[in-house]
Amino acid sequence: MPIIKSAKKRVRVARKASVRNSKTKRSLKGALKLFAKSPSSKSHSSTQSAIGKAAKKNVIHKNKAARLQRQAAKRAKAAGVKPTKSAAKPAAAKKPAAKKPAAKKAPAKKK
Repeated sequence: MPIIKSAKKRVRVARKASVRNSKTKRSLKGALKLFAKSPSSKSHSSTQSAIGKAAKKNVIHKNKAARLQRQAAKRAKAAGVKPTKSAAKPAAAKKPAAKKPAAKKAPAKKK
């Protein structure tokens, strides 16, 4: 058991982090198993999402996440799953034209 106050805090923080990481790992494994069992567009998108979240939270390495996503996409394509279009990127909305700044007048000359 730690005696120093900062060491006690590190134990608390590490315990919280391990619980958080184990939840993320569990959801990742569940999504991968669900997709392997029955590949569909919904399970594919949830798998991609779970992999991305795990990588973002540094539970898995970013290269491993990329590899898992690539493998899942390959399996989905082999199973004939159509990729769903994400709603994250809305249709390109036209931005209002930027106004040109007013021309500066030359300073008045003194006589």
